[in-house]
Amino acid sequence: MSETILEVDNLHVRFPLPGGGVLGTGKRTLYAVSGVSFSLAKGECLSIVGESGCGKSTTALSIMGLQEPSEGTIRFRGKPIVGPGAPSRMARAKAAQMVFQDPYASLNPRQTVNASLLQPLKLHGITGSEASDRIAALLTSVGLTAEQGTRFPHEFSGGQRQRIGIARALILEPEIVVLDEPVSALDVSIRAQIINLLLDLQDEFGLSYVMISHDLSVVEHMSDRVLVMFFSQIVEQGGWKEIFENPQHPYTRRLIDAIPDPDAALRRAHKPTETATPPPPAGWRFGSDGSTQPNVFSPPEASELVDIGPDHKVRLLRD
Repeated sequence: MSETILEVDNLHVRFPLPGGGVLGTGKRTLYAVSGVSFSLAKGECLSIVGESGCGKSTTALSIMGLQEPSEGTIRFRGKPIVGPGAPSRMARAKAAQMVFQDPYASLNPRQTVNASLLQPLKLHGITGSEASDRIAALLTSVGLTAEQGTRFPHEFSGGQRQRIGIARALILEPEIVVLDEPVSALDVSIRAQIINLLLDLQDEFGLSYVMISHDLSVVEHMSDRVLVMFFSQIVEQGGWKEIFENPQHPYTRRLIDAIPDPDAALRRAHKPTETATPPPPAGWRFGSDGSTQPNVFSPPEASELVDIGPDHKVRLLRD
């Protein structure tokens, strides 16, 4: 694999919650991301998978600078991109961009496609024929025409709107694109087209992807490496082949066994196991926690993430 361009080291994101207790004065904290570390190589697609609420989207927002980390560092080419000494938002926008889940909600309904693509260019001092040429070329690259740039978002199908969202993410020529469930809001018949488009664009522009997804068939098709998150922590990570053919953590096995199509290529050759749902990581606690509020979380206590093979790590379970 080529050079490392993104490093996330010991990322923590915590949110204060309304007070508990009889008088509502107790302090409570939600631990959304706890000690997450990984790296991204140039030209790689790294997928973060897990159920809703596991912390994967919060991790993505932290990379984009849209969520302030409580602790830890995020570096682009060795330099911090959030926190003290980080570049401005304008400079960061040229390093990383994001494709959102809902292509309609992420577009301004009162702006034409051309206007949406021109706005970030103008902010970065690119105007006139240079801007027009870049917009026309990019629309062609994502499978649209330059003439369609004069239309408004409501005039396009869901798949076409996602193509526009992808074009907007690429207009500043970033090196990293964060894909937040990029095809989950689309019809099944359109998903393969967008997945293939993303792969083609990765080759054409030398992009590196961080993809957030719960659709393991998409993950298998696009990913070089996979991180499995469970209760705010990484419980297993490795190359996609190692993860899908030799899953070691009980939660990873449950995810793979839950793939609905029994004939899917990801389905392991042996019969799915009756793996019990793993317990939360040591230190997680549900219940009152000294208050009257349900589902109060206490700080997670991380067990060890150990190497079990080349580019394959798993978090040990604690008794």
